[in-house]
Amino acid sequence: MSAANATNTANTIEVDVVVIGGGPAGMHAAIEASRHGRSVMLVDEEPDVGGACVRRGTIPSKTLRETAMSLDMVSKKSAGTVTLALPDDTTLASLLSRTREVVAAHERTWGRQLRDAHVDVVHGRVRFTAAGGPHAVLVQTVRRETIHVHADRIVIATGSRPRMPDTIHVDHESVLDSDSILSLPWLPKTLIVLGGGVIATEYASIFACLGVEVVCIDRAPRPLGFLDGEIVDAYLKAFSANGGRFIGGRTVVHVEHELGSVQVCLDDGSVFSADKVLCALGRTANVESLQLGTIGLGTDARGLLQVDDQFRTALPHILAVGDVIGPPSLASTAQGRRAGRVACGIETRGGTTSSRVPVGVYAVPEMAAVGLSEREAHEQGIATVVGRAAFKDTARGVIAASEAGFMKLVASADGQRVLGVQVVGEGAAELVHLGQLAMLGGLPPRVFVEEAFNFPTMAEAYRIAALDIAAQVLRTVRTGTDFSGMDDDECYAVPI
Repeated sequence: MSAANATNTANTIEVDVVVIGGGPAGMHAAIEASRHGRSVMLVDEEPDVGGACVRRGTIPSKTLRETAMSLDMVSKKSAGTVTLALPDDTTLASLLSRTREVVAAHERTWGRQLRDAHVDVVHGRVRFTAAGGPHAVLVQTVRRETIHVHADRIVIATGSRPRMPDTIHVDHESVLDSDSILSLPWLPKTLIVLGGGVIATEYASIFACLGVEVVCIDRAPRPLGFLDGEIVDAYLKAFSANGGRFIGGRTVVHVEHELGSVQVCLDDGSVFSADKVLCALGRTANVESLQLGTIGLGTDARGLLQVDDQFRTALPHILAVGDVIGPPSLASTAQGRRAGRVACGIETRGGTTSSRVPVGVYAVPEMAAVGLSEREAHEQGIATVVGRAAFKDTARGVIAASEAGFMKLVASADGQRVLGVQVVGEGAAELVHLGQLAMLGGLPPRVFVEEAFNFPTMAEAYRIAALDIAAQVLRTVRTGTDFSGMDDDECYAVPI
């Protein structure tokens, strides 16, 4: 046992903290607890840490996106002088050739961080037992050894897997889920994507960017209902321009195979046919093998673990983070780090969600948000002024052929405080962090005008949006007109 201060009796290893699951949440919980002087054991089934995020989710899908975007941008940045058309026999494996290298690099980095933090990593399966009690777990290692572990605190971070709807048979050949979609041997000519969430949106737009004819179907009227409406409108416009089609407000009745294709029948009687179908209708927590019932801990109707604002379950010494507690299911929420502190007896703020946590959707185009949207502020009764900046008005946006994007900067009505930022366009997930820091520092939008930025950069959008806010506030003072809810043309039509 390499973890500091751990003890090993004849039958049981005693540690301060056991973390179950080696994905982003579990890894950071383990490192944080060790950083505060606790002995920590991290147990994961895989031979290397990283979880589904590294091997089947975030890393592979974003690597494929980078490939698709690179091919697309060759034409855009050369003004059509150079075009790269994929041959009909293009294999998906060839487009993902860099994935193994990217995954290996990520695994090496995380492994080194765990070693540097003196976290003891064990590869095996974990379960609770009635005989052991709620502070004990049984670890079955890959070498078929059985380890009894007793811990003061236990952190469950076992992640999730694609949800399998009862009405849709996912055979991983014609009908695939978000894990098996990247195992396709060939790039399909046509694809139907079921779902309107982050995973469905990302894959639908990536495949459309690669020249696949994509139809995305969801029961919600619009995709990504948690994002600002203008941002989603911009995404749908770009998706359509790439040949994609979104059909909302429809329910899938059944899916059937016919003559080498797949047919999707909807509740309105319409039928869509494609080479392949991607079912991206949510994810399910990986908790069954833990046998939580033996210690009296259960899940809710959605199969998720319920926690309080300190990530504690109904048994306070057992914490849960990541996908096992449900949305927002984002590595950026830093749930693992905060849970690691709670496991050390340090109270943390933010809970399972926080308005200061950025959201990034790596679709084509990229979307990101932090803080309050215009709609959310209105629902909370907060008066706002919104500054807008089109990427086409920034020098870097034109140079980079990213003119279609834009930014919304949401500020308090007096223009003295940044409340939120929403961005759509290439680099959105990076740009949003500048607004996040302004929120954390309580800075006014004018800081983006007064301070110096490199030129040309996409960050110039902040300056343009801040100037827009300043102009609206000035016009409000001079005319007594409330400009909230007006678009730019309406604002500037009011005489000073």
